[in-house]
Amino acid sequence: MGSASGGWSRRRFVGVLAGAGSALVGCSTSSGSSPESAPSRTPAASRTPGSAGTASPSPANTPSAPAPTGPRRLYVGTYTSVEGGGDGIGLATYDAAGGRITGTGTIAGPTNPSYLAVHPDGRTLYAVAEQDAGAVTAVRLSDRKVLGSRSTGGAGPCHLSVHPGGRWLLSANYGSGSVAVHPIDSSGALGERRDVVTHSSPAPGPGQEGPHAHQFLTAPDGGHVLAVDLGTDTVYSYRLDERTGALTEVSRARTRAGAGPRHLTFHPGGRYAYLANEVDNTVAVCAYDRKTGRLSVGAAQSTGTGSGTNYPAQLLVTANGSYAYLANRGHNSLTRYAVEAGGARLRLLDTVPVDGDFPRQIAFSPDGKLLFAANQRSGTVSVFHVDTATGGLRSAGKPFASPVAVCALPL
Repeated sequence: MGSASGGWSRRRFVGVLAGAGSALVGCSTSSGSSPESAPSRTPAASRTPGSAGTASPSPANTPSAPAPTGPRRLYVGTYTSVEGGGDGIGLATYDAAGGRITGTGTIAGPTNPSYLAVHPDGRTLYAVAEQDAGAVTAVRLSDRKVLGSRSTGGAGPCHLSVHPGGRWLLSANYGSGSVAVHPIDSSGALGERRDVVTHSSPAPGPGQEGPHAHQFLTAPDGGHVLAVDLGTDTVYSYRLDERTGALTEVSRARTRAGAGPRHLTFHPGGRYAYLANEVDNTVAVCAYDRKTGRLSVGAAQSTGTGSGTNYPAQLLVTANGSYAYLANRGHNSLTRYAVEAGGARLRLLDTVPVDGDFPRQIAFSPDGKLLFAANQRSGTVSVFHVDTATGGLRSAGKPFASPVAVCALPL
């Protein structure tokens, strides 16, 4: 969530952890690209591509897979530089049938690993280092060895994802409003960044002091990558050169002033996506053109949380494309939507208490039968059984305690 003024550190460590309400303003919707000047660019480093790979789940995905057996791995992101924070990346296992989580230790070393993603081959874990001198870190999972960190060229990275080809890591710097691309080599380690683009236009929205890139992900077509920027009320579409890692802007989708877009999730069909607007407490259905990378933002819709203070965090869509879930920080709930008209429409069904405080991030288990919610202020991870026929959510039991839980990544 973002405060109306102040930098990323205040946003992350003071306003959120102390439970202080942010002075956030309302939102709107509009669509289309902008003819404004191109973003400023940091000179690229050398242009040697990394190794190949295939698509894999990340905290934001909606995977589908055969039902697993035995204990499954769970990784938990946290902050390490705040009182009561973790010591690194939390390690745990979970029972795929019952949902019970058991802690198994910590990968020490990474600083403020607040968002996590796994490589398509499942061998390497990546974490942001959410700090002024932003960085991304690679961890080999077989022996939990930290393979090193690389600068993101910006401040306060809060999101990362692996391109489906497995050769590029994409990260979003909230504090500096920029996005970065790093090569991934055959061992899973990261090379020096190849490109950094700062969102220098349009002008910041009401109450924002600058751009705040909050997410950087790959569209279903694979050739376009999209950056969601809360500060400029814009989703930027880029063409990624899969040989060099260079970014070329191709389109912009504007929400109305003050929307504060935070997180975009695609429908499995690839023609529609759903946008969580943090600042005005709404969601929007977006149309997506796979050929051009153009996103068009639809009308603002209710989160079902009433008139109280609430900051939407993230949407998930089931693998069959029938239901969507929204994490609500403040209302402390999960909103359930029916997805209709082939993905073109969301119909609000209900809200379910998340049994935690400030659900920052949500993720499905690989088979889609469990939903995990990382609750930042209560320091817990809640687990729900997902009824694949009705979309209904049922608590799997007492939440798992984990210091300042801001990301849960089940494998």
